[in-house]
Amino acid sequence: MLTDPHAARRILVTGVGANPGFGLTRSLTRLGHTVIAADANPLAPGFLLPGTVPQVIPFANDSAYSSVMAALCRDLSVDAVVAGIENDIPPLADMAPQLDTAGVRLWLPDTGSVRACIDKAVFHDVLSEHGITTPRIWLPEAIGQVPDGAELVIKPRCGHGAQHVHFVDRREHARVLCELVPQPMVQERVHGTEFTADCLVDRNGRASVILRRRDLVKAGLAVVSTTFDAPAVRDLVERVLDAVRAQGICCVQGFICADGTISITELNVRIAGGFPLAEAAGADLVGQMVNGLFGLPLDHSRLAYRSGVFLTNYVETLAVGDAADLALFAAVKEGPS
Repeated sequence: MLTDPHAARRILVTGVGANPGFGLTRSLTRLGHTVIAADANPLAPGFLLPGTVPQVIPFANDSAYSSVMAALCRDLSVDAVVAGIENDIPPLADMAPQLDTAGVRLWLPDTGSVRACIDKAVFHDVLSEHGITTPRIWLPEAIGQVPDGAELVIKPRCGHGAQHVHFVDRREHARVLCELVPQPMVQERVHGTEFTADCLVDRNGRASVILRRRDLVKAGLAVVSTTFDAPAVRDLVERVLDAVRAQGICCVQGFICADGTISITELNVRIAGGFPLAEAAGADLVGQMVNGLFGLPLDHSRLAYRSGVFLTNYVETLAVGDAADLALFAAVKEGPS
């Protein structure tokens, strides 16, 4: 049964210490929803956004994660959970039946799709099977097959936020870094115009795609970006979404190379850190995501956007204070009583 699309919800957002979760929290509160802001770091900046309910939670790989999250959902009357960071997605996907029984909404693709997106080596294989151009990769045991002089990227297979990412042009350096990077893989480095596609895929498989150039990137975050329109890029992104059976909110990244080739590098099963540009360009990305989250139809006409809109980011000091005040947040790290 459809519910009121304008109803205020209580939505738990994880990873509010990073740009995606922080921005999502701010956007949801502006829409009138109450956000239970969750993060493993008691200094997470999302805790300081007005109107949030801050909750320190265990790391996603902690054995207590599921029980703490279930208790938060029960005791704080949570209507839905949205992951703002990749680490939280696998354990939340495992909790899906439990959350559904408790009446808590979670909108993720099937477990095979989640794995294909989170594990970059699997993602490469899926795209290759569908004839979609993507950079070549080599696992550590195959470094000897890397061509001489190739420019390389060493990164974790399941990493996020540009952590543990290194650029080299020698196999010897790649071999050393594979000893240091967790769950490493070696990827061919490509050059060109880097882009992100903000995507929302409804339950019938129809996708809306908002394209942004990543004009200036620092530490994995596009600090300057501009919306653009390119039918060939949009069509390829839609092929990627179909190949991995994407559903809900996600973002695709890639490069438009000098020869016109479009190469896809990754897909994140979460909202992108730079999504505020999509909204500034006219796309009701978060509002329509909430509709889909609660089983309401998506209005794809409200996901149209204007090209040529730019956004710049900068680092700001959000707050300073006495560390002793953090006891308030630390007290809830084991979940509500």
